[in-house]
Amino acid sequence: MKKYMKQWLLILAFTLTCAGLSGCALFKEKKNELDGTITGNTYQAAFYSNDGDKFMTMSGQKINLKSNIVDEYTYTSGGWGYVQTLSSVVTVIIDGREVESCGSTMIFAEDGLEPEVDFKAPEIITSTASGIADNTAVAGVVNRYRNLFGKSRVVVIQSQLGDPICAYSGDKVYWKVCDDLPKTTKLMVDEKALYIHRANFQIIDKALLQ
Repeated sequence: MKKYMKQWLLILAFTLTCAGLSGCALFKEKKNELDGTITGNTYQAAFYSNDGDKFMTMSGQKINLKSNIVDEYTYTSGGWGYVQTLSSVVTVIIDGREVESCGSTMIFAEDGLEPEVDFKAPEIITSTASGIADNTAVAGVVNRYRNLFGKSRVVVIQSQLGDPICAYSGDKVYWKVCDDLPKTTKLMVDEKALYIHRANFQIIDKALLQ
């Protein structure tokens, strides 16, 4: 009986060890997925509040987004202790210089890619929906400036609260989720890159705008 009990204890210890190592490996793998680089030509980096107000701009040729790990004090099956977790703070490195950012919307646009409409410009901001963030309000704002879009597809970028920030247009527009950049989507607008971090967006055929 003691022999079998000893064997079971060894199997249990081995299983727990493997599970712990697997958990660490998965955590490291997930962390690595959240570290990435935006490279290419020069990029213009714009930082926005939750309401879509631009409060800072920068530019650089190499931009890194780096996740941060923190020790979080929490209760687990083994009792209270510290567990490593991904922080909501992202380190932005622009040509070797760092910006710590938490929660802000960021747009990285390749040089030469300019928005057709800046919905926050003084002459346009009065036409927004007074803070009402819904699809009808956004559509109304976009339709008002339909004739400004020269290309067949329109990319409308909104703040996290749904307020329109700006819009681009292009003949060829597509997107993909960046596995190696935290909460970031990459769009290509007529062969120029546009990275959007923590923002809503729509890609609309211009023919649908009335």
